Amino acid sequence: MITREKTDILELFQDAKSSNSFLRVAAPMVRYSKLEFRSLMRRHNVQLCFTPMITADCFANSPSARFSEFSTNSEDTPLIAQFAANKTSDLLNATEIIAPYVDGVDINCGCPQSWAIAKGYGCGLLRNPELMSDMVKTLRRNFSNKLSISVKIRLLHSENFSSTVELSRQMEACGVSFLTLHGRTPYSKTADPVIHQGIKVVKDSLRVPLIANGNIKSIEDALEMHSITNCDGVMAASGLLTNPSLFDEDNDGITSFKCIQDWANIAASAGEILHFQTFHLI
Repeated sequence: MITREKTDILELFQDAKSSNSFLRVAAPMVRYSKLEFRSLMRRHNVQLCFTPMITADCFANSPSARFSEFSTNSEDTPLIAQFAANKTSDLLNATEIIAPYVDGVDINCGCPQSWAIAKGYGCGLLRNPELMSDMVKTLRRNFSNKLSISVKIRLLHSENFSSTVELSRQMEACGVSFLTLHGRTPYSKTADPVIHQGIKVVKDSLRVPLIANGNIKSIEDALEMHSITNCDGVMAASGLLTNPSLFDEDNDGITSFKCIQDWANIAASAGEILHFQTFHLI
């Protein structure tokens, strides 16, 4: 892998805002957000990509885990690595390894899966804001502002948003570059509606940029999310798996033929070093 100049993530937000628009963001998607799929999405108006969630202790301690979980190239920017961690030391060690190859590091405090919560990852961290604060402060203390530090969270409650505002402001005070907020609680089901008002309340309380996430299935959904919440970025996950050309302005709701052709070309050019190991239906 080749180290490269950092892309300034905050400048991306500023550029989008100056155009009265929002940053188009691809979520960290387990097994899918690999190099080749990121390359595809970048060709179709995704402006910021995340890696899949990577377990920090395994990444820090195992060369085979690093080989399996992360690959990049000189064109793979802007890119943020997302880590699952329950110890500050593991997060710091993993970040020290990956920092030369990415533009930012994100702490996953939003994964609702039971295994993650049981290990103190994902939503399990929402019960431990002191540890969240220590992680953010430690990374900010050890790395320059050229490396963005961010946290992804969920709404703590579905009706009263004051505790989510308090947590978000705490992360801001600790030095995050931006926050991502999924508009459901840790206990919500995938079919439950996204609580746009909660996202708006949190957005209005912050000085740092906020990326809104949840149920983005089309460009119309993204435009609506931005219109209601005034968020600085919109993150899509399953919508991009169904339609990697989702963020194209002229997209008609289905994967474009050009997107399919681009995917075939990317896979062919990767040859025997294809990192994307899950067959993807587009």
